[in-house]
Amino acid sequence: MHYADYKTILSAKNGMNLYRGCTHGCIYCDSRSTCYQINHDFEDIEVKRNATQILEEQLRRKRKPCMIGTGAMCDPYIPLEEELQVTRQCLELIERYGFGLSILTKSSRILRDLDLLKAINKNAKCVVQMTLTTFDDDLCRKLEPNVSTTSERFHVLEIMRDNGIPSVVWLSPILPFINDTEENLRGLLHYCVSAKVRGILCFDFGVTLREGDREYFYAQLDRLFPGMKQRYIRSFGNAYMCNSPNNNRLMTVFKEICEQHNILWRTDDVFAYLQAFESKNRQLSLFE
Repeated sequence: MHYADYKTILSAKNGMNLYRGCTHGCIYCDSRSTCYQINHDFEDIEVKRNATQILEEQLRRKRKPCMIGTGAMCDPYIPLEEELQVTRQCLELIERYGFGLSILTKSSRILRDLDLLKAINKNAKCVVQMTLTTFDDDLCRKLEPNVSTTSERFHVLEIMRDNGIPSVVWLSPILPFINDTEENLRGLLHYCVSAKVRGILCFDFGVTLREGDREYFYAQLDRLFPGMKQRYIRSFGNAYMCNSPNNNRLMTVFKEICEQHNILWRTDDVFAYLQAFESKNRQLSLFE
C-alpha cells in the first residue's frame, strides 16, 4: 500500500475510484490494461490521500444532488478497506449531503455498511451492483480467487432485496470455453430472479483482452487450464473482443428470462436507471 496526492475525486460523470489497484486476483481483470496507466504493481494499492476531504469539497460545490458512482475500476471493498475505511467515510458524506449512490463490488464486505446503504436509500436512491460470472463456486475460486464466491454474493443480493435496496448485476465477463455454458447462465439468472434484481448488464457473452490484461490472463490460463491459451490464440488472435461461439444462443436465453421477470436488460435502460437520481424527500402540502 502507498499513498498519492490527488486534487479531485469525482469525475465529470460523478464517478470515483478511491483505490487504484486490487488484490482480488481475478484472472481476467480489465483494470490491469496498460491504457489505464496504473504505474505501480497492481497489488500495491494506491490510496488517494485526503480522499474524504476532497470529496466533501466537491459535494458542497454541487448545485443539486445526483448519483455518485464507485467501483467501476477498482473495487471499493478490497481487504484494505477493513483497516482504512475510506469507502465508509465517503458513504457517510454521500448520505449527509443527500446524494444518491451507485456502488459496484464483488465483496460481501459491503454488508458492513448496510446501515449507510439503507440511510442513503431512505432519502435518495442507493443501487448495489454486484458482478456475477460463474455459478459454480469451485470454478469461481479459480477465476476470482481472493474475493467472495458467487453464492456469497448472491446472499448479499438477497439481503439488499430484503432491505428494499435495489440491485443490478454485471453478467461479465463470461469466458469462452470455460464458463460460457447455458447451464452456467441459467444458474446465474436463477440467482438474479430470486434476488429480484432491477437490471442486468451484459455486453455479449465473452471477454475483452488488451495489452497488460491479456498477458496476465494468458499466464493464468497456462497455470489453471493447460492448453487453453493456445485455443484462445487460435480462435481470437489479438482481438479486443473475444466472443463465445455460444453467444447468440446465450443471448437469446438471457433476453427471454429477463423479459419474463421484468428485469431491465438493454444496456441503455440499465445505465439510465443507474444514473437517474431520485429524491424521496418531499415537502408536505397544506392539504396533507
